[in-house]
Amino acid sequence: MAKIKYIIFSWLALCLSFSSVHAKLFGAQSFTLDNGLQVVVAENHKAPVVKYMLWYKAGAVDEKKGKGGSAHLLEHLMFRGTSNVSGEMFDDILKQNGVESNAFTTFDFTSYYHSLDISKLELVMALEADRMENLQISPEHFALERDIVYQERKQIVDNNPAAPFAESFRKVLWQEHPYSRSVSGTESEIKSLTLSDVEDFYNAFYTPDNAVLVLAGDIDLQTAKDLAQKYYGKIEKRADFSKKAAFPKVNSAMQAQMSMKLPQINTSRLVKTYVAPSFNTDKNDIYNLAVFSKYIGDGETSELYKDLVLKQKKALSVSSSYDYTSRSYGTFSISALPADGTSPQELEVLIDEAVKKAVQNLNIDKINSTKDKMLSGLVYLQDNPFDAADTLGTMTATGMSVTDIENHAEKIREVTYQDVKDAAEKLLSQTAVVTGILSPKGEI
Repeated sequence: MAKIKYIIFSWLALCLSFSSVHAKLFGAQSFTLDNGLQVVVAENHKAPVVKYMLWYKAGAVDEKKGKGGSAHLLEHLMFRGTSNVSGEMFDDILKQNGVESNAFTTFDFTSYYHSLDISKLELVMALEADRMENLQISPEHFALERDIVYQERKQIVDNNPAAPFAESFRKVLWQEHPYSRSVSGTESEIKSLTLSDVEDFYNAFYTPDNAVLVLAGDIDLQTAKDLAQKYYGKIEKRADFSKKAAFPKVNSAMQAQMSMKLPQINTSRLVKTYVAPSFNTDKNDIYNLAVFSKYIGDGETSELYKDLVLKQKKALSVSSSYDYTSRSYGTFSISALPADGTSPQELEVLIDEAVKKAVQNLNIDKINSTKDKMLSGLVYLQDNPFDAADTLGTMTATGMSVTDIENHAEKIREVTYQDVKDAAEKLLSQTAVVTGILSPKGEI
C-alpha cells in the first residue's frame, strides 16, 4: 500500500517545466482556511480528472529520538480506518469508486494522494478530512502494520546491497542533524514502537495548520474553496507550529571521507555530497546552484561528462544533482562510476580537477546556453495535472509560496554568469562535504 521516498525530488532543481515565454509555471492559486489549512489549486480542464494530494509537513525529522519509523508507520495506519469509516472500508470505498490511492513518507513531509474522476472529488475530500480528525487505531491493526513496516524495512535493506553504505554516508554527512536518520527507522526502533508513539505523532502533526492540500486538474478555484470549507473548515487546530524547534546547524568546515566494501557490489562507485543551500537557508543561491548543477553534471553534454567520460575515459558515468526542496539544508552531489583501470581514489582527484576547470571555464555564453536548456525543457509538466500536483506539493510543503513557484522561471532568467561563479566557489570551499567510496568486498 505505502511506499517510501528516500530522495526529495532532486530533479526539480534541474528539470522544472519552464516555458520559453514569460508565463507563469502552473497558473496555480492558493488560499488558506481560518484553521490554517493551505489549499493550492492548479486548473487544467483538458480531461475530467483531478490529482488530489494532501501533504503534512511532518516526516522522519520530526520523530522523537529513538522513535524512528513512527512517521512511516503512521502513514500505513492512516489506511486502517476512523471512528466513522472502520477497518478496510476506506480502501474499499475508494476502489469501488475507481480512485487510485497511495502515500509516501520522507524526511520532511508525508503525502497522501489520489487520482480520480472529478465526480469523485467530494467523496475523497470527505474521507481525507475525516481521517485528519478522527483516526482510530486498534491494537490489532497497530501490531499488523508494525510487522509489515518491519518486514518492509528488512526487504529494502536485503534487496539493496548498497543500503548500508547509503545509511552510513548520511550519518557521516549529517552527524547530529535529524537528516542523519533513516526514514524507515532501524529494525530495533520499529520493533520498539508503541501505539502511543504513533498516536502522539498524529496528534502533534496531523492538524490543518501543518498541512497543504493540492488540487490539480479539472477543478476551479471557487469549487475548491466551497468543498475545502465544507469538509476541512470545521477541523480545529491541535498544535501550535509558531514555535517549531530550529534544526541544528552543520559545521561548514567539516570535511570527511568514508569507504565501505560490501558483498554483492559489482562495481565501485563514488559520491561526493556538499551540504548546500535550500530555499529555507538561502533562497537566492538556489537558482544559481541549479544552473551550476545543470552546467557541470546534467547529461552527456555536461562539462564533467565531456571531460571524464568522453575525453579522458576515466569514468563510465558522472553526474551531479542538487536538491533544495527541504525544510533544512539542501544537498549538492556528484556521483560517478570509475572506468576499468581507474580506482575510485584516482577518480576522486580527477573529479575535483574537472570541477575546478569547469568553474574556471565558465563564461556568459555557457551560462546563457544552460539557462536556455532549463527554460525550454520538460514542458509536459504544465500539461499533466499529476506532475503539477507533485511539484506544487513538494515545494509548498518545504516552504515555498505559490508566488515563489510561479516566478521560478523568471528567477532562472535573472541568474548571471557572476552569480553562478560566486555560488559555485562558495559551495566548493565553504561548506561541509563528505566523499564516500563503495567497492566490492575483496577489491584492493
